Order: sequence, then C-alpha cells, then structure tokens
Amino acid sequence: MNEELVTLADGAEELGVLVGAVGAAGFFTLLIVIVWQVAATWRARMLAAREEQYKELAAKYAQLLEDTVELQRRTVDEQRQTLDELTQTRLSVRSMEKMMREIE
Repeated sequence: MNEELVTLADGAEELGVLVGAVGAAGFFTLLIVIVWQVAATWRARMLAAREEQYKELAAKYAQLLEDTVELQRRTVDEQRQTLDELTQTRLSVRSMEKMMREIE
C-alpha cells in the first residue's frame, strides 16, 4: 500500500507540473493578447488623429483656394476698371490734341 501512495504522489506531482506549465502558457498568451490589443488600439487612435489632421488641412486648403479665386476675380475687375479709365484718358488726350491742332 505504501508503494501505491508513492506512485500516486509521483503522478500528482507530474500532474501539478503539467497544470503549472499549461497555466503559465495561458498566462503568457493572455499577456500577449493584451499587449497586442493595446498596440492595435494605440495604432487606431493614431490613424484617427492623422485622419482628423488631413481633414483640417483639406478644409484650410479649400478656404485658401476660395480666397485665391476671390482675389483673382477682384484683380480682374480692377484691371478692367483701369483699362476703361485708360481708354477714357486716351480718348480725352486725343480730343485735346485734335482741338489744339485745330487752334494752331
């Protein structure tokens, strides 16, 4: 009977080692999964932040484009006005020249 107890104790010790190994493997697997998920969450947050920065940059670009178009429109209007004034000035100078030639 004594030998049977020793054999059972040896079997229990081997079972304890096996349970410990499985438990350690499970614990390390759990740690790996936790670290993996934390890294994936961090990466997702970084991508979301980058996407938000791209959206802000695109909005700024669109506003600058609108401002540039408005400035170009104003410039064209001012150039047309200047051209009209220059045309009127030329007509006035020609009229004065013609009048001065007639006077001579």
